[in-house]
Amino acid sequence: MNQLIKTSKIAMPRTRILVQTVSACAVSMLFSTMALASDNVPAPAQKTPLLFKGATIHTVSGENIANGQMLVEKGKITAIGINVNAPADTKVIDVNGKHIYPGMIAANTVIGLAEVQSVRATADFAEAGSINPNARAIVAVNPDSELIPTARTNGVLAALSVPTPGPVGMINGISSLIQLDGWTWEDMTVQAEVGLHISVPFLRFNPELFPPPLDTRLDELRKTSAQRVKMLEDAFDSAIAYRDARANKDGTQIDVRWEAMLPVLSGARPVFFHAQDASQIRFALNFAQRYQLKMVLVGGMDAPAFAEILRERKIPVVVTGIHKLPSRRGAEYDASYSLAAKLAAAGVQFCIARGGADDDAHNERNLPYEAAVAATFGLDANEALKAITLYPAQILGVADKIGSLETGKLANFFVSDGNPLETMTKIEQIYIQGRVVDGSTKQSRLTDKYQQKYLQKKEAGK
Repeated sequence: MNQLIKTSKIAMPRTRILVQTVSACAVSMLFSTMALASDNVPAPAQKTPLLFKGATIHTVSGENIANGQMLVEKGKITAIGINVNAPADTKVIDVNGKHIYPGMIAANTVIGLAEVQSVRATADFAEAGSINPNARAIVAVNPDSELIPTARTNGVLAALSVPTPGPVGMINGISSLIQLDGWTWEDMTVQAEVGLHISVPFLRFNPELFPPPLDTRLDELRKTSAQRVKMLEDAFDSAIAYRDARANKDGTQIDVRWEAMLPVLSGARPVFFHAQDASQIRFALNFAQRYQLKMVLVGGMDAPAFAEILRERKIPVVVTGIHKLPSRRGAEYDASYSLAAKLAAAGVQFCIARGGADDDAHNERNLPYEAAVAATFGLDANEALKAITLYPAQILGVADKIGSLETGKLANFFVSDGNPLETMTKIEQIYIQGRVVDGSTKQSRLTDKYQQKYLQKKEAGK
């Protein structure tokens, strides 16, 4: 008990907690609803069985089914094949010549947590302070976000909403997997608590960038980095001491921060280490092994150098962004483009996501094109599709619900006129749990509006 008290005094500020800040969330949601609410109306629950006939069904987990049929009942896929027996009251939807794909999954995003960068009330993706294991992204999700239909209209039907670090953030909170349709965050929830996210401090500093008199600044950065590492270690040591004290039933009061870390320490919940360069990845690997954590690597620019360890320990990698420059001078120009292919060749489990910053949320619709570039630079085309559907579902622990078209899974899919990895492909129909989802966006409505403007001028002879 004395040890617990001692390790708990690590000078970590009591931060604002998402769970407890009802008033702050209410203000943010009120502002978003009044000024930024999406016009799209969430679809009602599926009532009538639907039979899709004639399309090529891309199951992702198995073979494609040409001229196939898929039966959807009560929000789930109940049959897939060539000749499917359907109930008498089934509505038949002719999609002859089209393609059916499972919804794509954005595995690293702040969608639902961010809206307008210049309006602070619409940004609820980062907490104050450094240690926030109890911060839950799910309760801050804004179902009325205009960014949701924008991503959804291009086939992104689920997203992992990830709490990000503030100016000094390190243990950022717990991510949540949502489907991109619903009246409330409860309606949208696929899995409320997925994993704990840790931002690994930057550990490598190039002395050439800090010539005198800037060398004093280099010393300060190194000292700060060491302090942050120590703070992270102290946080886990405190959580372990708290766990042991609670197990002894000695009357220890509940601490919501350490309570949130108990599933992490038991291995029931993964820890997502956000790390890009070799020094950060090496630290994350050692830290996860020291505390026996179930690790997921997020970023992983230098991950190929650790491929053997990642494969042996079965540590998956969430590749964050294919569309970016090399991380250092002298690196190959296609280092980012070919990263997924290198991991696949090395037998490392991976998926493809985007950067995850607040300005990335506006462009989550470009997720399929990240995978397309990876396919252009060595990744098998089928693997590229899996990297944004089935593979993220497996890494996030929801492959029994979404990620592929299989009997028993949620009916989250879209109908398109071609391959979604190609920019010219048009997505024509969207379904989430068998519900027909509105595919319009603010952009498409403005397009329609101003087309009418110029059509009226033309008709008036102006």
